[in-house]
Amino acid sequence: MSVTREHILHALAQVQDPDLRQDIVSLGFVKGLKVEDGRVSFTIELTTPACPVRDQMKEQAVQAVRAIPGITEVAVTMTSQVRASMTSARGGALIPTIKNVVAVASGKGGVGKSTVSANLALALGARGARVGLMDADVYGPSIPGILGVTSGPEVTPQRRIIPPLVRVPSGPAPSGAASPSAKATSGGIIPVQQDGLAVISMAFFMKPEEAVIWRGPMLHKTVEQFLGTVEWGDLDYLIVDLPPGTGDVQLSLCQLIPITGAVIVSTPQDVALNIAQKAIAMFKKLNTLILGIIENMSGYVCPHCGTRDDVFGSGGARKTAERLGLPFLGEIPLATVIRETSDAGTPIVLSQPDSPSARAFAAAAEALAAQVSIRAMQGEGVKVTF
Repeated sequence: MSVTREHILHALAQVQDPDLRQDIVSLGFVKGLKVEDGRVSFTIELTTPACPVRDQMKEQAVQAVRAIPGITEVAVTMTSQVRASMTSARGGALIPTIKNVVAVASGKGGVGKSTVSANLALALGARGARVGLMDADVYGPSIPGILGVTSGPEVTPQRRIIPPLVRVPSGPAPSGAASPSAKATSGGIIPVQQDGLAVISMAFFMKPEEAVIWRGPMLHKTVEQFLGTVEWGDLDYLIVDLPPGTGDVQLSLCQLIPITGAVIVSTPQDVALNIAQKAIAMFKKLNTLILGIIENMSGYVCPHCGTRDDVFGSGGARKTAERLGLPFLGEIPLATVIRETSDAGTPIVLSQPDSPSARAFAAAAEALAAQVSIRAMQGEGVKVTF
């Protein structure tokens, strides 16, 4: 009996994507199938390069095909093609080349949101995704410092930076000052390229000692310019580090573009979780999906004796996610090395990729990528059941 394509596809239908809960044949992941004299080759195209079970699925596919009588050789190539979520696909002229926009938010400050944003973006990029990082924390931009960025963005000759992307002096605005709604000339802002990420931040447009003292319209215009005049290029994911709370920047982002979803960062303690739920409520009112919750500063493990100390409590974010029916994306430990590497501009995902803290960030990034893939595949008509 000669082996046919149908035999191969029937065998591969035993291999399931654990997140989408369907087999790889039905999902259309099997590409370029060739069968010749007992030799089989094909490609499995996943929905994200950050798939945590990539190698496992490859091995399952090889074993399933090898079990067919007459097969002598199996060659499998693993690739990925990040799908655009339905919401981001409707982003319009502002972000036509960005497939997925993920907002990282918190109900309050001091929970490590920017550190989480930077390391999530780097972890996705390290796995082969094309990633941008937009520091939308206008009042306290910290992404350039965490990444160790030492240069600013390039402005094309045709672009004239206009308010609000100018340094704002203290005191009342001078008479005749340009309004935040002023139009810009043609051209664009080329983001800083750092460790494989395209990065933009308010910190690039102000002196370190200056403070941003702006009203809502100027904040709205800044978000609009960061989205529409920055030449992001083709991105699989744009991670947006939002300021804490539920203010103008969050509202502007959700109004300007339909984003893929939001990630909520919280510490385990009750006061942080209670305020985090306000951020969740805000996104729901703005018809924005919650992709999941990350528990930061989850617990401290002594590097000398190995004893764990739950400084801020333990498991609170996981329990909150379960109670609200939201995905729990992972726990990031409270570790001195995370603070040290962030202060030094050498994020732990890059500087110590095999450390427990870096692995925790990587696992959270993979869980986030899975949730984005689920939303995108649902938009393509794939029914995902849980």
